[in-house]
Amino acid sequence: MSNATEQNTIESHELESREGLRSGSARLMRSWRMAGIFIPFLMLFIILSVTSSAFLHTTNLINILDQQASTLCIAAAGTLVLVAGGIDLSVGSTYAFAGVTAGEIGQHHSIFLAIGAAIAVGLLVGLINGVIVTVFKISPLITTLAMSYVIQGAALKVTSGNLILTGTIPGFTTFATAQFLGVPSAVWMTIVFVVIVSLLLSRTTFGRYVVAAGGNAEAARLAGVRVGGIKITTFVLSGVAAALGGVIDAARLGSILASSGGAALSFTVLAGIVVGGTSIAGGEGSGWRTAIGVLFIALIGNGFDLLGVDPNWQQIVLGLILLVAVGLDMWARRTRR
Repeated sequence: MSNATEQNTIESHELESREGLRSGSARLMRSWRMAGIFIPFLMLFIILSVTSSAFLHTTNLINILDQQASTLCIAAAGTLVLVAGGIDLSVGSTYAFAGVTAGEIGQHHSIFLAIGAAIAVGLLVGLINGVIVTVFKISPLITTLAMSYVIQGAALKVTSGNLILTGTIPGFTTFATAQFLGVPSAVWMTIVFVVIVSLLLSRTTFGRYVVAAGGNAEAARLAGVRVGGIKITTFVLSGVAAALGGVIDAARLGSILASSGGAALSFTVLAGIVVGGTSIAGGEGSGWRTAIGVLFIALIGNGFDLLGVDPNWQQIVLGLILLVAVGLDMWARRTRR
């Protein structure tokens, strides 16, 4: 009898030990998600500060933010889509279509109408994506990938593949380049947009519903959450953000092509979101961590340029970082289960 009791006690201690290890691993992964991207970002920032004398110059740092303004906007809204359990691969094409729309209309009408029309294009694309995914139950990956081809084809048709010059449109360039406290308006707009999206996700009922929809859609539906409406809204916000990014770059660069953005921009946005700690499977994410993820990737590119490293290595490094980020996400989910 005593032997049986002793055996049960040993098994109980072993079980508690295993549970403790799992709990410790889960806490470690939660801590990593909360501050993980900030640590490598800070390390990279320090390394570049030491190895390149030009890195810490105000001009260089502002240029990084200015160049990443559109990507930051798109990634912030894309975080909502991913947290809700979706994915949007059409943002690159929407970015280009909105940019050329603003350029074409701005040459004949007011810039307010041009910007409004471009934003409406993004809203419409997002709405179509959301309806197809939620009503017709087609995979968001397939839906948005197909839409990216449709949108890019439409943009090429509208422009006949020609470069659209926006620098000659009165007042249009000022939209993204006007200076306030030495910082371009594109950067200020991006900061405001990222802060709004971050607060929307972390501090509002809508944000809680987005997390619930991505974490367990069926449970959320049984709890009274309109999962379909939530997902459609995230796609609409993603489309609007992509359009805003297209307008910002069209104004900032003074020209835009229908083939701008595309798959390369969509990949960069997705990489920034995932590297920032948003789960590829949905249910977890943060706007501010996405911003750090995008800037982390931007610092890699900037560092390669300043240090004269072969730019081909940038794609290799970015791919490896994305692979590691997704691997950590999958490991964290298995650990919690």
